[in-house]
Amino acid sequence: MRIILNLIWLVLSGFWLALGYVVTGIICCILVITIPWGLAAFRIANYALWPFGRTVVDRPGAGAPSLIGNVIWIVVAGIWLALGHLVSGALLCVTIIGIPLGIANFKMVPVSLMPLGKEIVSEV
Repeated sequence: MRIILNLIWLVLSGFWLALGYVVTGIICCILVITIPWGLAAFRIANYALWPFGRTVVDRPGAGAPSLIGNVIWIVVAGIWLALGHLVSGALLCVTIIGIPLGIANFKMVPVSLMPLGKEIVSEV
């Protein structure tokens, strides 16, 4: 079932969402000072391609630099990304077929709001 949901997600929204995060990651890596956010954007892009069967957890040992970076990210882009995921998730939940896709979009809210100090792992 996860494979079917991931394929539907990939076709309907995952590819474009991941592409947006990859472009953002490339831009952040070109601007040298924003490389940590670029790497986080690549991590989110990977998650956006295949979200079913994976989850986001806090990375042990992520300390004050991650906290400071997340505060900057929230102010610059995190709020808008989280709102975008909330709105698109709510719109996807309008149809019965879209409910799992909407839930996957809701799962992306925390990592798009605060991406530093997170890991994407397989669900057990």
